Amino acid sequence: MTISKKMQSILNQLFYLQDISKDIEISKKKYGDNNIYDFTQEYPDISPSKKFYEALIKVAEDKRKGLHAYMPNTGIQYVRKAVADYLTQEQQIEFTENDVVMTYGSSGGFNIIFKTILDPGDEVIVSAPYFPYYSFYVDNHEGKLKSVPSQVDFSLNIDAISSAITKHTKAIIINSPNNPTGKIYSRNALNELKSILLQKSKLMNRSILLIIDETYRKINYENNDVPKYLNLYNNSIIISSYSKDMSVPEERIGFLAVNPKIEQKQNLIYGLSHNNRILGFVNAPSLMQRTFASLQGQSIDIASLKEKRNLLCDGLKDCDYEFILPSGSFYVFPKTPIPDDTKFIKNLQDEKIFALPGNIFGCPGYFRLNFCVKSNTINKAIPIFKKMKEKYNT
Repeated sequence: MTISKKMQSILNQLFYLQDISKDIEISKKKYGDNNIYDFTQEYPDISPSKKFYEALIKVAEDKRKGLHAYMPNTGIQYVRKAVADYLTQEQQIEFTENDVVMTYGSSGGFNIIFKTILDPGDEVIVSAPYFPYYSFYVDNHEGKLKSVPSQVDFSLNIDAISSAITKHTKAIIINSPNNPTGKIYSRNALNELKSILLQKSKLMNRSILLIIDETYRKINYENNDVPKYLNLYNNSIIISSYSKDMSVPEERIGFLAVNPKIEQKQNLIYGLSHNNRILGFVNAPSLMQRTFASLQGQSIDIASLKEKRNLLCDGLKDCDYEFILPSGSFYVFPKTPIPDDTKFIKNLQDEKIFALPGNIFGCPGYFRLNFCVKSNTINKAIPIFKKMKEKYNT
């Protein structure tokens, strides 16, 4: 069976991710896990908390009648209420369960939003560097992802965003704390973005949706203030996941929350509810929904993540790499010593270090490292990073 031309094109874009996964497995078999330094993973190297297991066991042992019947398309009612109550406190806006949809991870949330709002040719703007799968989520529903450059410190480039908005713009994605940079966008920048969105929406006589990816909201350091995004702009939706902040990526559990003041709210909710039923995943897993009802606001040990961040970033600094200290998430995004980031990554692989090139995040000339790995991995890798930097400096 021949795959479609469109799918072949997508696979061609993903060839590097496919190849590096194979290379990591081959290298592990050849040299052993302890001699491979893998900084590519998208998840924390930390076990879920004791509270997670206690909640999971309690839910699994619950034998009340009707617990395994069909649920509403938007998710179990009391779970959505638990999320809404927590968001009311966090965002300082009054939510109800009718503003929340439980989703199959954050990817499920993105897909039901784009299925609901996009017409063929509609554009979604994102600031580079960005999570590469955004483009595929948008393309799934006949839209086009349009990236704009960020500032040199990876903050939002408001002028670039403003210039990119056209009559085809349907939504803007912001991801804060950011993957791959760890940047937390400032309240001032978001107020400027709000002004631009209001101005452009008025000119086009239709609103532009602001989609906020908060997957890493709870993973922030030095008590950084992550702004209450839904408090800034009415036509907004939060997408979140428990994958990273609770270290359960395989469970595929997340939610989206619609701003209670959003325009045409009821039609939007109906669309999201319908699409949560038809796109193949059919609700978030019920066992995980019921487990997380009692775990709102919980997260993995941020202190240990901060120690790993400091260990890697101090080492890179001593090696004279250029980077912005990440304020959140568990990634750092240094400049490569040479402009060709793919070549540099290939040379790192020869030294058994695996990382991801910046070009797959829409930002060539950089590379991404996940510092949520074993401390021994970081300690062993630092001399190799130093060796590579000195090689290119000479």
